[in-house]
Amino acid sequence: MPLMPKKTKHRKVQKGRNRGKATRGTTVTEGQFGLQTLEAGAITGNQIEAARVAMTRYMKRDGKVWIKIFPDKPITRKPAGTRMGKGKGNTEFWVANVKPGRVMFEIAGVSEDVAREALRLAKNKLPVKTKFIVREETEIKEGENNENK
Repeated sequence: MPLMPKKTKHRKVQKGRNRGKATRGTTVTEGQFGLQTLEAGAITGNQIEAARVAMTRYMKRDGKVWIKIFPDKPITRKPAGTRMGKGKGNTEFWVANVKPGRVMFEIAGVSEDVAREALRLAKNKLPVKTKFIVREETEIKEGENNENK
C-alpha cells in the first residue's frame, strides 16, 4: 500500500511550481542524523517507501527512522493514445514536493557509520541530490530557562 492521504479536500490539483528554498523542516529535530535535499523535486510515495525499506533493512531494524515528508499532491495522467480534450486525467500517484534544504529522513539509535551507509542506500532510491547531516546540539547556558525547573 503506497503512501497517500486518507482523504483530501480536492481530488485533483493544478501542477503549480516548486521554486525557492525550504523555510521549514531544514534541521534535524527528532533523530541524530538526517538526509537533506540539495535540489527541488517531486518524490513519489513509492520512492519514499523504497528508501525507508533500504534504511531499515541495512540497520537490521535497530534504531528508529523518521520520515519527515508526506506525498499529499495527486499527479494525474491521461491514458496513452487519448486525444486532446475531454478533461483532466485520473490520479496515477502521489508526490511530496521538496525544496532545497528540506530534511526528508532522520535516524537515531545507531552509530554514525551505520547511519551514513543506511542514508546512502536511501539516497540512491531518490530522484534528488542529497547530503548527510548531523544534528547540532544546542546547549542551554547556566541561568537561562531555569523557570521550568
